[in-house]
Amino acid sequence: MDGVHLGENLEDKDTEFTWEVKANDRTYHKQFKKKGFLCWRQKKYKSNAIHTAKYNIFSFLPLNLYEQFHRMSNLYFLFIIILQGIPEISTLPWFTLFAPLVCLFVIRATRDLVDDIGRHRSDKIINNRPCQILRGKSFLWKKWKNLCVGDVVCLSKDSIVPADLLLLASTEPSSLCYVETADIDGETNLKFRQALTVTHHELTSPKKMASFQGTVTCEEPNSRMHHFVGSLEWNSRKYPLDIGNLLLRGCKIRNTDTCYGLVIYAGLDTKIMKNCGKIHLKRTKLDLMMNKLVALIFLSLVIASLLLTVGFTFMVKQFKAKHYYMSPTHGRSDAMESFFIFWGFLILLSVMVPMAMFIIAEFIYLGNSIFINWDLNMYYEPLDMPAKARSTSLNDQLGQVQYIFSDKTGTLTQNIMTFKKCCINGCIYDSDDEHGTLRKRNPYAWNPFADGKLQFYNKELESLVQGRQDRAVQEFWRLLAICHTVMVQEKDNQLLYQAASPDEEALVTAARNFGYVFLSRTQDTITLVELGEERVYQVLAMMDFNSVRKRMSVLVRNPEGSICLYTKGADTVILERLRSKGVMEATTEEVLAAFAEQTLRTLCLAYKDVEEDAYKEWEPEHQEAALLLQNRAQALHQVYNKMEQNLQLLGATAIEDKLQDGVPETIKCLKKGNIKIWVLTGDKPETAVNIGFACQLLSENMIILEDKDINQVLERYWEDNVHQKAFKMMTHHNMALVINGEFLDQLLLSLRKEPRALVQNAVVDEVAQEPVVSALDFLQKRRISQMWRNAGPSLGTSHSADSKIRESPEVQRERAFVDLASKCQAVICCRVTPKQKALVVALVKKYQQVVTLAIGDGANDVNMIKTADIGVGLAGQEGMQAVQNSDYVLAQFCYLQRLLLVHGRWSYMRVCKFLRYFFYKTVASMMAQIWFSLVNGFSAQPLYEGWFLALFNLLYSTLPVLYIGLFEQVMLVVKYWTLLFVGAVVLSLSSYVLMTSLTQSLWMYRISPKTFPFLFADYNVLFEPCSLLLIVLNVALNVLPMLALRTIHRTVLKQRPKGEEEAPSEEVAVEPAMRHLRRGIPARRSSYAFSHREGYANLITQGTILRRQTHVDDSDGGTVCESLNPPEEDIPLQNKDSVFNPRKISILAKKRRHFFGKGSQEEVHPNTSSQTMEKQPTIHRDSETQKLPTTTSATSGKLLPSASEDEAFYSVASQYTLASQPKHTDVHSSFWKSPLWRDSASSSPSQLEVPRKQS
Repeated sequence: MDGVHLGENLEDKDTEFTWEVKANDRTYHKQFKKKGFLCWRQKKYKSNAIHTAKYNIFSFLPLNLYEQFHRMSNLYFLFIIILQGIPEISTLPWFTLFAPLVCLFVIRATRDLVDDIGRHRSDKIINNRPCQILRGKSFLWKKWKNLCVGDVVCLSKDSIVPADLLLLASTEPSSLCYVETADIDGETNLKFRQALTVTHHELTSPKKMASFQGTVTCEEPNSRMHHFVGSLEWNSRKYPLDIGNLLLRGCKIRNTDTCYGLVIYAGLDTKIMKNCGKIHLKRTKLDLMMNKLVALIFLSLVIASLLLTVGFTFMVKQFKAKHYYMSPTHGRSDAMESFFIFWGFLILLSVMVPMAMFIIAEFIYLGNSIFINWDLNMYYEPLDMPAKARSTSLNDQLGQVQYIFSDKTGTLTQNIMTFKKCCINGCIYDSDDEHGTLRKRNPYAWNPFADGKLQFYNKELESLVQGRQDRAVQEFWRLLAICHTVMVQEKDNQLLYQAASPDEEALVTAARNFGYVFLSRTQDTITLVELGEERVYQVLAMMDFNSVRKRMSVLVRNPEGSICLYTKGADTVILERLRSKGVMEATTEEVLAAFAEQTLRTLCLAYKDVEEDAYKEWEPEHQEAALLLQNRAQALHQVYNKMEQNLQLLGATAIEDKLQDGVPETIKCLKKGNIKIWVLTGDKPETAVNIGFACQLLSENMIILEDKDINQVLERYWEDNVHQKAFKMMTHHNMALVINGEFLDQLLLSLRKEPRALVQNAVVDEVAQEPVVSALDFLQKRRISQMWRNAGPSLGTSHSADSKIRESPEVQRERAFVDLASKCQAVICCRVTPKQKALVVALVKKYQQVVTLAIGDGANDVNMIKTADIGVGLAGQEGMQAVQNSDYVLAQFCYLQRLLLVHGRWSYMRVCKFLRYFFYKTVASMMAQIWFSLVNGFSAQPLYEGWFLALFNLLYSTLPVLYIGLFEQVMLVVKYWTLLFVGAVVLSLSSYVLMTSLTQSLWMYRISPKTFPFLFADYNVLFEPCSLLLIVLNVALNVLPMLALRTIHRTVLKQRPKGEEEAPSEEVAVEPAMRHLRRGIPARRSSYAFSHREGYANLITQGTILRRQTHVDDSDGGTVCESLNPPEEDIPLQNKDSVFNPRKISILAKKRRHFFGKGSQEEVHPNTSSQTMEKQPTIHRDSETQKLPTTTSATSGKLLPSASEDEAFYSVASQYTLASQPKHTDVHSSFWKSPLWRDSASSSPSQLEVPRKQS
């Protein structure tokens, strides 16, 4: 890869291990300084206070003035004011321009100040959050801003991590700590972090933590969220550290009573703050155009003034020759007179750039922002959240958006997984309660363990479950209750499930509501309550999900003594391991295809009975593989695969990842408006692709290119002109890109200020991927070759050989990528960090010069929102960081349609008409001044009096143009606005009459004759008949032709037949020369299995995650663990039995087992015999005669040949291509690979004592 080669030549300063942190030693860190601005020295180790505001009390005035004078118009006005202050050349009073300029500065500065005050308030709230810091030998409550590097912090359940901490210990077994990272990567599922074994055993009390003198040596602060390398030196020994030992700022502690951490990075040095970016001054296209326009107008004024000055030069010579007796009055030379006249004309004509236009524009921007705030169509009643325009200067930019960059989790989706449908033994069971009428009556009332949240209900399936006669149904729900890594807790006599994935929690919850309740687990057992009967299964082996296996299996011994294997996973790996392939299997495949068409996330379920002799033969191989020190994962994979053969298919499940309301319709409408939508998410590729189809961003006829395909295209792009032509032609097809963060890391080298992380050499205990050349690899290569052949040489190139020489390879690669991506219908970027999101936006802005909009709802979207031209924050469930840094606030993604297509279009059209009208009337008035100069000897005498010039744009002609800027619409019905227009005209005329009468009155003349010299001038003119006739003719000649033109235009439009207008096609045209390469369904229909991350299987089987009986250790005067928050959990510790205790019988089970055993069974007993007799024929008849969807699976009726090993899946074709298997995509996060301690002491109970709350 080019990126790897380039990365090896870079000096990565962030990976130098120069960051030293000493525990409990603030003095040590204060002595270090680093170079700042000029000779200024600043502290190397920052405090934990953050400052995201742009200004402070000292920098506001100079910095704001600096930003104000970035506008060319302000520089122009300042230049004219300076000229007006020179008496020799001034033709207008200086205050006529100075006062409006000050008013404009005050308006804009006030707007910026209000926005920045909001940021200061947000910073203050965050910096004043409380946390417990170790002081002496006890923990005291302090504010976040008082935290420093090297401090030891105590955190309780549901606390937010205040800084980047090294986890030292926790009250969980083996010092595990569960965190939720929704504010960092948008994922709400739990992740775990683990402390080092040495700190877990040694730091068991506040007294020991106060004496802790360890030194952490690690990399400098950087923005890489999923990478950390360091070491802990303590007691003359070194211990390695990685990201699995680090708690990042912004995480939330879950399912952990208390944990302790050492501050490594604080404040602006934390990884999340390094990803937040800086506040940029956002300028609209109209602002930039106005700068150019002002320069152009000024240039034209200079030319006009020069021409008029030349006329004066000739005129003054003739005047002096003819009127020689007037020569003594002209003391200056002709050249000097011409010089002063030039500047006089420049000042006189300077009104062509009207100051009033910029002042009125600010009021128009404010008015359009108020209309957005008042729009009831963008009001979200459940949250009482209206739309809000936090920036008033970007409204017109909304109507020019061409690219939208959207987050996925919380923006497009609700991140709520719902059990939607299932297929058991070939029969589809859909919900009978689509409208929620049955849920109001609680159809699962017969089940005391039901949580009442399951939206799925099927009467027939419920009767089969209660009948207990159909083994397939029993094993289906039993599998969902056993085959998982979900952890369970009891709180307030309720079971609470916590899973590594929301999908898995939805499946276990569905089984719970149907009577198969997961109750508890130990290291080697799992306890269920099956329809009121408690059953304990012995866990013989647990084979967890990973990105290669795409399945999970659990080998258990049931209470009767028989052994059974339960497996769930992707259909592509389950179907090839079946014992037989008959009608039921083919039917299930068609059902899977139908579920995929409905964008549901599917999973196949299978089981088999294992003979005792087979298990005894397999078990030693399993133990031997588990004890290997090298290639352990590969050996275990082979052993697992040997057991997972000859399975019996049970059925499939379908889960819906709920979209926000109106998302598909909004995306479809925006795409019709030629707006391209890119999804940038930290989630897994398969999940993002599935959501792409659900929200209609992707379609079935799209060619989806992945990293390998894109690299192949980009490598050929610069080879020769033929490939460039083929590339141009290829981009005319209906394509989409799916890329990941690693690809972007190699691509965005020229935009990154810091070198790319050199993490490709990390050693990971993964299944080795052998280069197997398969038919699917051949199909993938053939697919790209087909695209090149069909493209052919048809279009010319856009880059010459000179550009190749001028541009570096990185820039060429970036340009080619943006060129390719801009031609695609959709782009999905997966596994991207917050900084990568911002770099993608910057990349498009750099090479496309388009207006970009970024929308998100979490802290991980802040950098992207700041970088885009327009930032939209959603008021979601991931905090308010995105809202506080956004330009516009919405409650739902669907409101983006109205914001852009209604308010954006209206604002853009109104501002454009306003500017056009204002320039027209100003230039028209100044043309009269130029004409007057031709008849007054080019003497630079003003045609208009000073007060008329000052008030003309500011008052006399303001209201009509202001109403256009506020109320103009595309389909405005004129008759409803006639009164408003007439009122504007009447008020304008009235203001002219009033102000003219005042400034030309005798009273004002007596007060200041020099300031008000024109006594009754307009009054005398208006009473002359010729003047009145001139006014009437002027109005008629200007109005009548335009009215006639509009009348003729409307008449022609009415007579034109409607058939002549053709509606544009919604579909993107596909070249006929291109063979239809349709992406396949199998990859998408098992997206859950592909995207599911590795769970807690290793922790469970090792006993690391499970609680044991706690013991009191008083050797150091410590006390037994207690809760940090007694008001939330008042139950004493000795009464809190562990939910993971071996052979534990639930309190709920004790109370309700009697009810289960009698009531529920007696209800279904009368119908049991009839259901048993009729069941098998019914299923067979349904499987043959039931109407199935017309779209069938690509592998329907023709299953792929069975393979004994999984190597065939290591190197395969694109997982989105027809008849192709999912390729290996390593989506493991580094924190799932943290070392799991296997010694006996590692699973010992935590002896960590929790400090009591200080009074």
